[in-house]
Amino acid sequence: MRQILRGPRPEKVPTFIGTACTLIGLIDIAAGVFPRFRASRMHHAAEVLPGTLGPLSAALSLSAGVLLLLLAHGLKRHKRRAWRAAVVLLPLGAAAQFAWRHSVLGALLSLALLTPLVRHRSEFNALPDPRSRWRALANFVVMGAGSIALGLVIVSAHPRRIIGSPSLADRLEHVLYGLLGIEGPVAYTRGVDWTVGYSLGALGMLTALTTIYLAFRPEHPAARLTDEDETRLRALLDQHGGRDSLGHFALRRDKGVVFSPSGKAAVCYRVVSGVMLASGDPIGDVEAWPGAIERFMDEAKAHSWTPAVMGCSETGGQVWTRETGLDALELGDEAVVDVADFSLTGRAMRNVRQMVKRIERNGYTTRVRRVRDLDDEELERVRRAAADWRGTDTERGFSMALGRIGAPGDGDAVIATAHKTDDTEGTDSPYGDLKAIIHFVPWGPDGMSLELMRRDRSADPGMNELLIVAALQASPDLGITRVSLNFAMFRAALARGEKIGAGPVLRIWRGLLVFLSRWFQIESLYKFNAKFRPRWEPRFVVYRKSGDLPRIGFAAMQAEGFVNLSLPRPFTRRRPTPGPRPCTHIVPAQTGDHEVRAA
Repeated sequence: MRQILRGPRPEKVPTFIGTACTLIGLIDIAAGVFPRFRASRMHHAAEVLPGTLGPLSAALSLSAGVLLLLLAHGLKRHKRRAWRAAVVLLPLGAAAQFAWRHSVLGALLSLALLTPLVRHRSEFNALPDPRSRWRALANFVVMGAGSIALGLVIVSAHPRRIIGSPSLADRLEHVLYGLLGIEGPVAYTRGVDWTVGYSLGALGMLTALTTIYLAFRPEHPAARLTDEDETRLRALLDQHGGRDSLGHFALRRDKGVVFSPSGKAAVCYRVVSGVMLASGDPIGDVEAWPGAIERFMDEAKAHSWTPAVMGCSETGGQVWTRETGLDALELGDEAVVDVADFSLTGRAMRNVRQMVKRIERNGYTTRVRRVRDLDDEELERVRRAAADWRGTDTERGFSMALGRIGAPGDGDAVIATAHKTDDTEGTDSPYGDLKAIIHFVPWGPDGMSLELMRRDRSADPGMNELLIVAALQASPDLGITRVSLNFAMFRAALARGEKIGAGPVLRIWRGLLVFLSRWFQIESLYKFNAKFRPRWEPRFVVYRKSGDLPRIGFAAMQAEGFVNLSLPRPFTRRRPTPGPRPCTHIVPAQTGDHEVRAA
C-alpha cells in the first residue's frame, strides 16, 4: 500500500509514463475515429490531452492521440525534449477539459500523469540522438502513409451516413483531398462530413507541421572518426594491435570513439536505432580497458542508448561483464588458421587441393603483396574492380569490414589477386586480366584478418579457395604467422548438432539454423571455413538484459548492411550491373558450383 501511495520507483517512471501515453494515445485515436467509442465511458480515460474542444473534438482527439504515440517512445528513453513537451501538453489538456467539458476525471488523470513527471524530472535528462534532416523526409513518408491509412478508416467509419456507394478509389481520393483541407467526392448526411473533414485536415496539418519541425531543427550528426582520433588509435594498435583480430576495423571512418582517461585504451562504436553498438574488444592496454568501458557506458547513459558489444573475445567479454554488470552470450566462432600448421597434404584437404589444382590448370595465377607494393595504376584498378563486383548497392560491414582499400596508413594490408593469364578477353576488360581479389588488414605485426572477397562473375568457381590458399602459402615470406578468416555464427551448435548422440533440443536448434541458412548462409559459411582446418575462437555478444537482444540483433543487421532503412540520396548515379552480382562483405565464396555468401 505504501508503494502505491509513493508511486513508481524513479527509474521506472519513464517506462510507466511512456506506456500510459501509448495507451491513452490509442484511446484518443479511437475516440476521434469511432463515434460510438467516443460516447462510451472509456472516453473519460481518453481525455488526458486536449481532444474534445468544441466542434473540433474528433479532430483534436485524433491529433492528440497521434502526438502521444510519437511522444511515448521518447519518454521511455528518458529524452529531455519529450519530457518538456509532455509537461506543457498535460496541464493544457487538463485546463481545456475542465473549461469546455467540465471533465473532472479527465483533469485529474492529466494531473496524476503530470505529477510523477515533475517529481522525477531528473530521470529525463537524455541528450538527443544523432540525426540529420533526412529524418524530415522519413517522417513525411511514414506520417503520410499512416495518415492515408487512418484517413481511410475515418472515411469508412460512418457507412450508414454515406450517400451512395463510393468505391475505394473515391474514398482514397476523398482522403487525399481532405489531408489538404479540400472537400472530396464522398458525401455524408447529418453533418458527419464536418467531423471527417476536420479529422482529415488535422492529420494533414500534423504531417506537415512535424515534417517542417524536423526539417528546420538543428542537426546532431553521428560521431565520426576524426584525423586526430585515427592517429591516436593507430598508435594504440601499433602497441597492442596483436591482441584482437578485429582491432584494425576500429579505423572505419563511420565509427565514433571514446578514450579512457589515461588515453591508453579506447572503445569504438556506432549508434544504430538507439543502440550504442561496439565491436570487438577495446583497443589498447588491457589494464586501461575499464576506463574506456566506463566512458562508453557514461555516453550510453547520457543519451539513453542501449549499450551492446558484438563479437568480443572471451577476455573482452569477461572484462565487459565484470566492469558493467552486463551479460554475455556466445554468438559464434572466428576461424583462425595458424600458418605453420597449414598444409594441402592429407585426406582432410583433398577437396581444397583438387579444386586449387583444377583452377590453376585452367590458366589462373595468383599474386600476394602488401598494399604498399602496388603501383598507383594497379591499386586504382583493384579499387574499381572491388566496387563494381560488389553484390549490393549498400556497402556492408561493421565489425569485420574496413570499407576501403589502400588508404594512407594502410600500407601493411595484404592484397591477393587472381589473374587469367590466357584470357583472350582480358584486353577488353577495364580490369585487365584481374578476376578476383582478397583484402586482408593487419592483425598486429605477425597476423592478418580477412576484410573482403570480390570476384568477377565470369571467373571460374573456387576463386576464394584459390586466393586463401595462395595467401596462406605466401604468409611466411610476409612475416605472417596467423590468419583470421570469417566469423561463423552458431558454429558450435551446428558442429555438435550433426554428431551422433546429439540430444533432441540440439538437433531442433541445428535444424532451425539450417533452415535460416537459406537466407543468411549460416551453415554454408561454417562449412567453407572448416575446409581450411582452422582453430575456432569463440566470440560473444554483450548485452544489458535479454529483452534487448532482438533490438540489438536488428541494430547489428542494420550496421552490417543487411537491413537498409536509410533513404536513397538524390542525384546518385547507379552503376550499370550486367547480370546478377554476388553478395558483398566478407565472402562471396564458392564451393564447387555453389556460392556461399555471408558477413
